[in-house]
Amino acid sequence: MDSHCVHQARMAGVQGWPRGASFFKRLSILNQVPSGSLLLVGKVLRPHGKEGLLRIRSYARSEASFLDAGTVFLRSVSGKIREFRVTAVNAHKNTFLMRLKGLASRSEAEGYKGAEILISKETLVSEEDECFWYELLGIKVYLDTGDYLGSVSHIISAGSNDIYVVREGDKEIFIPATHEVVKEIDLGNEKMIISAMEGLLDLNEV
Repeated sequence: MDSHCVHQARMAGVQGWPRGASFFKRLSILNQVPSGSLLLVGKVLRPHGKEGLLRIRSYARSEASFLDAGTVFLRSVSGKIREFRVTAVNAHKNTFLMRLKGLASRSEAEGYKGAEILISKETLVSEEDECFWYELLGIKVYLDTGDYLGSVSHIISAGSNDIYVVREGDKEIFIPATHEVVKEIDLGNEKMIISAMEGLLDLNEV
């Protein structure tokens, strides 16, 4: 993948940046990505029905991310990880319903309430000028004037567009992931350049 991800950023095989203006709706925070070869893509909320279905919160925007991966790993609240084959994922209100091979009853599904859903990095397929969320964590952020703002500490999925949370010391700045604001992402040099748009930093003043 080219080191210059200028126009798109994805989380685990998901579509590129949305182009909306609202950035504080339906906040779902991805505070950190697990180390190693697995990526956090969602969380099990609870069982659904009597046949082993799981109602999940997705950090991706499409069920295609899970189906393309084919296999997911559930990390229970106790820390135990188990691999499952994904057989179906469907949107359900503001969540998804996931069916996994090997979970056939509600009692079996109950054991994974609150579990993290992970996929292997090896299942990710990137397109030209595209990068993934986990690659952006820790990247340094600069204004196009050259001023340093801090580094990306975590990413918020806010419905219409993602938000990059940039931290420097005790200060946090919320940067909407839109083409108008983010001008360049250079993974090779671990640098993001954003536009010094009028009023952008004022919105972050407390």
